[in-house]
Amino acid sequence: MSLSAIMSTATSGMMAAQTGLRVTSDNIANVNTAGYVRKTISQSNLISNGMGVGVSIDAIKRATDRFLQSASLNASSDSGAAAAKSDTLNSAQQLFGDPSSDSSFFTTLDNVFSAFSAAQDTPSSMLLRGQALSNVDTFLSESSRITSSISKLGKDADTRVSADVDQVNDLLSQIDGLNSDITRAKVAGADSTGAENVQSGLIDQLSKLMNVQVSPRAAGGVILRSTEGLNLAGDGAAKITYQTSATANSYLTVQLATGSVNPTPLNISSGEIKGLMDLRNADLPNLSDQLGEFTSRAAEAINKASNAASAVPAPSVLTGRNTGLDAQSALSGFTGKTTIALTDSSGVIQRRVDVDFDAGTMTVNGAAGPTFTPANFIAQLNTALGGQGSAGFSSGALSLSGTGGLGVAVADDPTTPSSKIGKGFSQYFGLNDIIRTDGYSPYETGLQPTDLNGFTGTMTIRLTDSDGGRIRDVNVDMPVGGTMQDMMDALNSRATGVGMYGQFNLNAKGQISFVSNTTSPVTMSVVADTTERGTGGPSASQLFGIGPAERSTRGSKFYVNTAMEQNPALIPFAKLDTTQTVGGSAALAVGDGRGALALAKAGETTLDFSAAGDASAATMTVSRYSSQFAGSVARQSANASSRKDAADAVSSEVQSQRQSEEGVNLDEELINLTTYQQAFNASARLIQATKDMFDTLTGILR
Repeated sequence: MSLSAIMSTATSGMMAAQTGLRVTSDNIANVNTAGYVRKTISQSNLISNGMGVGVSIDAIKRATDRFLQSASLNASSDSGAAAAKSDTLNSAQQLFGDPSSDSSFFTTLDNVFSAFSAAQDTPSSMLLRGQALSNVDTFLSESSRITSSISKLGKDADTRVSADVDQVNDLLSQIDGLNSDITRAKVAGADSTGAENVQSGLIDQLSKLMNVQVSPRAAGGVILRSTEGLNLAGDGAAKITYQTSATANSYLTVQLATGSVNPTPLNISSGEIKGLMDLRNADLPNLSDQLGEFTSRAAEAINKASNAASAVPAPSVLTGRNTGLDAQSALSGFTGKTTIALTDSSGVIQRRVDVDFDAGTMTVNGAAGPTFTPANFIAQLNTALGGQGSAGFSSGALSLSGTGGLGVAVADDPTTPSSKIGKGFSQYFGLNDIIRTDGYSPYETGLQPTDLNGFTGTMTIRLTDSDGGRIRDVNVDMPVGGTMQDMMDALNSRATGVGMYGQFNLNAKGQISFVSNTTSPVTMSVVADTTERGTGGPSASQLFGIGPAERSTRGSKFYVNTAMEQNPALIPFAKLDTTQTVGGSAALAVGDGRGALALAKAGETTLDFSAAGDASAATMTVSRYSSQFAGSVARQSANASSRKDAADAVSSEVQSQRQSEEGVNLDEELINLTTYQQAFNASARLIQATKDMFDTLTGILR
């Protein structure tokens, strides 16, 4: 080997050692730098004619582990989703208060029943009556406050998702831009690890917001793909858009840098954005829906007792709630018997109409009266009242009134009580409700498949998959002049309805529910609803509670009967004695507290609770449902907190392993430093020896 070859070999060794020293120095200098990945050098032998002629630095690389990086990114995404859910559900749980405290929401309902219990001993006390109504108002106000606060949490989640999506787009743009810098450095043989570290840090930030798949580019840098393989960065940055709606489920779309100009649905399975969208689309509406169901049924139990009773003296006017139906539809389907009595100020019956819905007949003051059908019931009842009272039906509400100072009291037959969908005549129409509502919950209309649906207009329904991705929006036109069965057929059409993904069902109580029919659950929400029942009537989503937007707001729509609030004497604390005849003894007595006792025991009334939120349909008392609901709220918060702790623990462990692999170990770097120093010295000595040999040979030639 020539002296020049030896000199070249030694020089390459010195340059390699010098590069190693520089890399080692960088590692030591960045031992505490967050996100820094230690560098290593890749070197190989230079061979000429089968002989080693030096060493070559092939590349300066980062000591990364693709498996640990992938595990770390996935764990970070899971942690981000769990943290978002835990924080928000904990805030939601705090809205209800501590169930064991006197100030919790569930205690306010117990206070209602306690107040009625206290009032039943002295039913004439205006102070106790006023306290009972005040407790009812507190319960309803708390329900409204919690419903509004949960809605605000949903809007906050919406805002955070929008901000996160903007951040994601910025990160994708930066990550994609760094690919060019990394490629240029690699082509030029320069150190690209600085840009790669910055890019890795940006990917770590991105993974907290949404899960991505990372793969290396052949020319340097990375390619980022979504769960379903859409190219988000690497060959141009994609742009993600958050599609939100005031009434329907929100979803993500992505405009790819290459390919179709139309936005593509984007599904993500973890990350803070996923957690927030789950909260906004499902968790919070479900919680609010169950709250609405609880408040609805508590109001139903109280109103059931109040409609079976009467004030003393009886009020001159009883005005029911808006059923959302026309008179014929509302009056169809009743069975059993009820009594409508007109009483004087002393509680003595002056006119009595006994209605037999099974026979379709009325008995007036004990004598045979007019027959009726649902279509002419109001007219025939007015005939039966004989000018001493009147009946009317307007804007979906039934009203009864007495004339000449007479009051109106309604009571069902004790042996064959009137009933429609399990509610008595007065209760169904809400003639003597203590609690009123601006809505239609619990959405039990009593409409049957053969009844006319009465709707015009169009409903736009959105179908969403389990990952929150939009499947499609369908526009369903109401079959004008058709029956309820025709309406159900239109909703369930496979061509123009939801039939490909689920089915709407109409139960025996005239309540509509949606069930997914696919292996992968599909959820339904209402984008827009221009339907209307009759002229000025409710939309289909309002009347039947279709979609989370309608159901999740119902807890804020209840209030105390204004007339009773202004005059507590109108609270129905007595019961009409149906054994009394016209002109006989008083059928309503001052001091009768049987109605108040029934109100005090309303919490023990067994009712059919519909499926709401995460809770299945059940039959139980209001008090028991209250206990289970309180436990469910606490469990949701606790479970979310446990999942957050578990996700954080996994993320911390994986990150620790990744740091152990990618981080700087000072002991290891000191060994490398010594090794490269010795290699440098050895190369230097070889150069010196070569120089000495060259000088000796030169001297000989002289």
